[in-house]
Amino acid sequence: MENQQVQVAIAILYQDNKFLMQLRDNNPNILYPGYWALFGGHIESGETPNIAVKREVLEEIGYDYPKFSEFCCYWDDKVIRHVFHAPLLVDSNQLVLNEGWDMGFLTPADIRQGTCYSTIAAEVRPLGPMHQRIMLDFIESNLHCEA
Repeated sequence: MENQQVQVAIAILYQDNKFLMQLRDNNPNILYPGYWALFGGHIESGETPNIAVKREVLEEIGYDYPKFSEFCCYWDDKVIRHVFHAPLLVDSNQLVLNEGWDMGFLTPADIRQGTCYSTIAAEVRPLGPMHQRIMLDFIESNLHCEA
């Protein structure tokens, strides 16, 4: 691995065949400003990806889930994305959005079309292209289906 690559851990959270996603802040200094994306963030020095994803989800929405499962790893010349998944076992009103502009449940149809309405932004917003690709791969895998 090259040192220039940033490593991040991101979480796919699902409930009733919908996926909880974050509408990123409308800040031009971040990747995908104002786009729907997955929760997560940078892996800190000395952290494993699994510890990082749990920490990020707890920090960003207050959801403390004990065991995220690995899904896949996506990388390009700038970012290595360690992707995990877990069921969301609480109502969304029990979550607190500490980072981002909005959060919402996106359906597989929303993800396929690449857009979703945000009540806070009061407009339809796009999915980040990489996050859409990850979600489409995950939906195809059927890992979120209850047996």
